[in-house]
Amino acid sequence: MSGLSETERAGFTKILNLMTNSDLLSLSDTVTNKMIVVENMAEATETILSFTKNAEELLRRKKVHRDVIFKYLAKEGVAMPPSSEKHQLVRRTLELWASVKAADGQSIQGESDQSRLQQTTEASSDSTDMSAGVGFDPLVLGQQFCQWFFQLLNSQNLSLGQPPQDWGPHHFWPDVKLRLLSRAGSEQMEEFLGAELVSLRLLALTREERLLFSPNLEPHGLRALASPHGLVLVAVAGTIHRDAACLGIFELIFGLIRSPLENNSWKIKFVNLKIRGQDALGGTEVTAPALSYNSSELQLLCS
Repeated sequence: MSGLSETERAGFTKILNLMTNSDLLSLSDTVTNKMIVVENMAEATETILSFTKNAEELLRRKKVHRDVIFKYLAKEGVAMPPSSEKHQLVRRTLELWASVKAADGQSIQGESDQSRLQQTTEASSDSTDMSAGVGFDPLVLGQQFCQWFFQLLNSQNLSLGQPPQDWGPHHFWPDVKLRLLSRAGSEQMEEFLGAELVSLRLLALTREERLLFSPNLEPHGLRALASPHGLVLVAVAGTIHRDAACLGIFELIFGLIRSPLENNSWKIKFVNLKIRGQDALGGTEVTAPALSYNSSELQLLCS
C-alpha cells in the first residue's frame, strides 16, 4: 500500500508524466528493486506510486531530474529562480503539497481554479463594495488571482505538453484594454482594446511565441490594493522563459472588477505588461525580480 497522500499522488502523477519513457522505466526498476516487470508507461507510473513510502525520497531520486521538478512547479504557478538547485525545488514542492493538504481538506482535483478563486474572494468580502468588506485582503486575492492566471496562461504553451485550460475572452470585461511595452533591443509599444483582441494577443505570447511566465509571488514581487470604487489593482513581477532559457523579466499590472452578473467573479478590466529582454537588463541578476512600481504609482492607476 502506498505511503503517499492523495495530494502527493496527484502531484507525482504530473511529475512522472513529464519524464522520458526510459527514465520512467528505470525509476520503476529502482523503486521495485527490479522485482516487477511493467508492460507500459501507465503501469510504470502506478507501480512507482504504489511502492513509494515517502514523497521526499522519491523526489530526491536521480532519475527525477531537477528540470522536471522546475517545469512541474512552473505549471502549478509556483515561481522559482531558474538558478534554483534541486534540493530547493524538492523543498518547495513538498511545501506546496503540504499547503494543499492543509487547505481544509479541499479536494485537489474537484473544483476548477476559477471557482476556487471565486469562493475565496466571496469569502473575503460578501459586499460588492470591497473597501468596506470586512476582512477583505487585496493581497490574498492578488496571490490567488496570479496563481490562477499564470497557470491558465502557461497551459496554452504547447511545449509543456499539457492540455490547455479554458482560456478566452470571457475572463475579461468587453472594454478591457491591454498595453504591452517590450524592450528587447528596441522599444515597442502595442495597445489592444476589447476582450477578443486582448485575449488573442496574450494567448499569442504563450502559444505562438512559446513563452513561459514565472511570477514572483514573494512580498517584493507582488503588490495589491483596492480602490473605494471596487477596482482592485494587482501588480506582479517575474521572469520569462522559453524552454530552458531565461529571456528576461516582466512586470504586469491587472485591474480587476467583480461581475455581478456572473456570481460576482473577478474579471480583468485592464492589463499593463512591461517586458524587458536580457540585453535590456545589462546583465543584472534576474532570479526573483522585484516590482519597480511603488504604492503611490499604483494609487494613480486606481483613480
